[in-house]
Amino acid sequence: MGFTAVKEKARALFDEASFISHINNNAEYQQAIVLMNELIDDYDNQKALIEVLSVSIEQWESTAPEFASFNKRIAKLDSDLTLLKVLMEQYGLGVSDLPEVGSKSLISRILSGERSLTKKHIQTLSQRFGISPALFFG
Repeated sequence: MGFTAVKEKARALFDEASFISHINNNAEYQQAIVLMNELIDDYDNQKALIEVLSVSIEQWESTAPEFASFNKRIAKLDSDLTLLKVLMEQYGLGVSDLPEVGSKSLISRILSGERSLTKKHIQTLSQRFGISPALFFG
């Protein structure tokens, strides 16, 4: 297999949309987000391009000045508490919707940072939501 055709097609793609491999400014970031939204609609056929573009977006969001304060706030959060809050938000859950973790008051104390999730809590939540326990540890 000759790679000449592959290289020519890649060069044409990156000439048309260089932000796919590297975002240089906010306008390119916005284009990348719009393209990503379109690609996700056809995920199975666009998986390779999604993977390349997601690296570019992640790098921009990690280093761009407009994300600096957000990234600092996120870095200060406990990963287990952050994940629990995201899961609760995504599934529309309140403090009374996690009986496998404990009482409403215990959940409230965990969410306020007064208490921490235990190993057993993490195992139970991982099973319930079908996620790896490692996600709770960042």
